[in-house]
Amino acid sequence: MIIGDIADRIVRGVETVQNGVTEALFEPVIRVGITGLSRSGKTVFITSLVANLLDRGRMPQLGASSAITAAYLQPQPDDTVPRFDYETHLSALTAPDPHWPDSTRAVSELRLSFKVQPTGILGAISGPRTVHLDILDYPGEWLLDLGLMEKSYAEWSEASIAAAKSRAQSVDFLTALDAVASDQKHDEPSAKALANSFTTYLKSAREAGYSDCSPGRFLLPGELDGSPVLTFAPLPPSAAKRGSLAREFERRFEAYKREVVKPFFRDHFAKIDRQVVLVDALGAIHAGPKAVEDLRRTLSDILSAFRPGRVGRLLALLGQRRVDRVLFAASKADHIHHSQHPRLTAIMEALVRDAKDRADFSGARTNAMSIAALRATVEETIDHDGQMLDCVRGRTASGKQAAFYPGELPEDPSHILTPARKGAEKWLDGDYEIMRFEPARLTLKPGEGPPHIRLDRAADFLIGDKL
Repeated sequence: MIIGDIADRIVRGVETVQNGVTEALFEPVIRVGITGLSRSGKTVFITSLVANLLDRGRMPQLGASSAITAAYLQPQPDDTVPRFDYETHLSALTAPDPHWPDSTRAVSELRLSFKVQPTGILGAISGPRTVHLDILDYPGEWLLDLGLMEKSYAEWSEASIAAAKSRAQSVDFLTALDAVASDQKHDEPSAKALANSFTTYLKSAREAGYSDCSPGRFLLPGELDGSPVLTFAPLPPSAAKRGSLAREFERRFEAYKREVVKPFFRDHFAKIDRQVVLVDALGAIHAGPKAVEDLRRTLSDILSAFRPGRVGRLLALLGQRRVDRVLFAASKADHIHHSQHPRLTAIMEALVRDAKDRADFSGARTNAMSIAALRATVEETIDHDGQMLDCVRGRTASGKQAAFYPGELPEDPSHILTPARKGAEKWLDGDYEIMRFEPARLTLKPGEGPPHIRLDRAADFLIGDKL
């Protein structure tokens, strides 16, 4: 068994080196990971990005656009990873009665290849070259689990119970927890009942706007639904005697890290060159100060799992990868007037300040911006009782058009982050609202992708230097 493991590692190492040499010398591959917590717009981002890279009429800020002579979709290189269902998602957004596509529930991948004509004398001699863009989509909830790798069961339990006690959604779980003794003898019905109660609480907390709802697979279990590796919950400290509930939960927690989290990191996350982190900052602000602080801490934990920094050419040839560019994007910028976009960007920068500083220090390039991967609204100014309000207008779930004024974001991000850090129950100086808009009905001209806000700038930052 050990000899087989060693041989398998050697084979993987040789394949990695071969792939690295091929990519570095012949057809470069850019691996971009797209993540974000629930409702941040990952599926729409990928769909609109690919559509606008295939038809670049709305991508004036993509500096390398003129060098691209052709772009086309190809089968992704990994036959074991499901293909991102681009065509179905695009059809949902561009149908006569458009609707938002289904959200990300598992890992998927898509390869977009470019024929690029290099400029200058070298380009005239060498002719066009091929550059591949591999886009990896994965649930942000799963990324939360990377922070568990450094925690023991006792540490995770203490943090999870403390968080639950500060959230109204945990009442039933805490009641169930009080009825259980950590050192009681393990029996599966009790274990399953407590795990189900814990899962129900996590889902309710997520719906209420909280971000730190790990383990992530409890929210999106996939093929692991009902398995023992997802049947555990946090427990108060105990001696964890042999055969006790606490000892079994501890064993399953370690199995979860070993069998679920580690393979995900090894097989997918560790291969990423560049990362997009989508954040529904407006949704968190609407949910209140506690949700904003929870989002800030969650982002810090998530981004600490990245391996930011540059890799030298020799290490790149040997297949070593690090995330050398990170884009922090506040999504749904079309839900507010463009005059407030700089304020949203400033809040986004403040939310990810700690992680951004770490990435910058490690040599990675970072950027923060406000975007809308698919613009669903138009802007208008309305006279309301003698006051001119900058509003957005869009299509509601009923199919009717509605104008909406969300309130003004503060110029100083500390007016949002300070009450959040102090644990305030509500905002004292403002009431920030959001409205769910449906996709607008589109009429696309030949050569144009779907309308967006700053998607071309995002693409230029992520891949422009490679094209």
